[in-house]
Amino acid sequence: MDLLNTLVDKGLRRELPTREEALAVLATSDDELLDVVAAAGKVRRHWFGRRVKLNYLVNLKSGLCPEDCSYCSQRLGSSTGILKYTWLKPDEASKAAAAGLAGGAKRVCLVASGRGPTDRDVDRVAGTIKAIKDQNEGVEVCACLGLLSDGQAERLREAGADAYNHNLNTSESTYGDITTTHTYADRVDTVTKAHAAGLSACSGLIAGMGESDEDLVDVVYSLRELDPDSVPVNFLIPVEGTPLAKEWNLTPQRCLRILAMVRFVCPDVEVRIAGGREVHLRTMQPLALNLANSIFLGDYLTTEGQAGKADLEMIADAGFEVEGAGEVTLPEHRAAGGCGSHESAGCGSHEGAGCGSRESHESGGVCGTAVPATAANEARTDLVAVRRRGAGTDLAPNA
Repeated sequence: MDLLNTLVDKGLRRELPTREEALAVLATSDDELLDVVAAAGKVRRHWFGRRVKLNYLVNLKSGLCPEDCSYCSQRLGSSTGILKYTWLKPDEASKAAAAGLAGGAKRVCLVASGRGPTDRDVDRVAGTIKAIKDQNEGVEVCACLGLLSDGQAERLREAGADAYNHNLNTSESTYGDITTTHTYADRVDTVTKAHAAGLSACSGLIAGMGESDEDLVDVVYSLRELDPDSVPVNFLIPVEGTPLAKEWNLTPQRCLRILAMVRFVCPDVEVRIAGGREVHLRTMQPLALNLANSIFLGDYLTTEGQAGKADLEMIADAGFEVEGAGEVTLPEHRAAGGCGSHESAGCGSHEGAGCGSRESHESGGVCGTAVPATAANEARTDLVAVRRRGAGTDLAPNA
């Protein structure tokens, strides 16, 4: 396909595809899917080889959020039956993080529900960052605490945070359809604040909320303009008790096309398969490693993920290798600016609450030209289970 040859050439040069080319990737047929994956895979391997970065989530504060994000199991008035607890103590969070690090993760993502942190909350998180870094030399820490006020990003950086996550989630034109308690501009402002403070910015999207192809392309182009070091791609987890519980719009094939489009538009950034990969990619997860170079290990914020051991076996069986703690994630031209390495001045990449971690709060919803659910992708509610282990419980985490 001339389209794919053009996109590969542009990806190797870090040249932005046209909107028409990005839309054409999403419009390819299932017969063309392996060609699309192979083409995007060339771009992925050029910049990241066969390395897969592992990230581990610690949900510092679960539920009880005053925001009304339609996709989120922690939203205001949620009836999802998720774990609800207030702030973990630093030693509790450090213990939870240790499980993921022992499983091979090189980055710990500290997430807390809520609109945004108070100054006292920033102090709490600073203590947790110190506890984790004191006990784990070289670990990367990303914070995801919602909307930031002036000066808070700088305080997190001073406390040792390497990165900050805050997802855009969907296009600006449809953002008001999924959330009314804050704006798209609020999210952009927080990503900008993180960048300005010298934190590695992490910002991504949620697919499967009923959005159109144009919405997906819009948000990915907006992300390219913001220039985060990592872009988490979440696939909506339709949790019972949320407004989007009936939105089963994704097939494994569509998920792969979305990941390929993101890779072509953002060729040299850490593309992370975040929430919902087990639910929507299912047995096609290994194929997605040819497109993304980063995943979460174990469970998500409020739902269960694939067993950590299965994640590691999947990576090895697919011919990839886990990125080591001493390896720099980003290509040299990006890492040279101080990002993508815990050895740098203090950067990296991530996501969470008002965020976009392993599920961007369980991933997310909007309107547009939706892809209808088909017999091949009927509602798989059996694959959605509320997390009952790990942080906030007395049970061992899944790592």
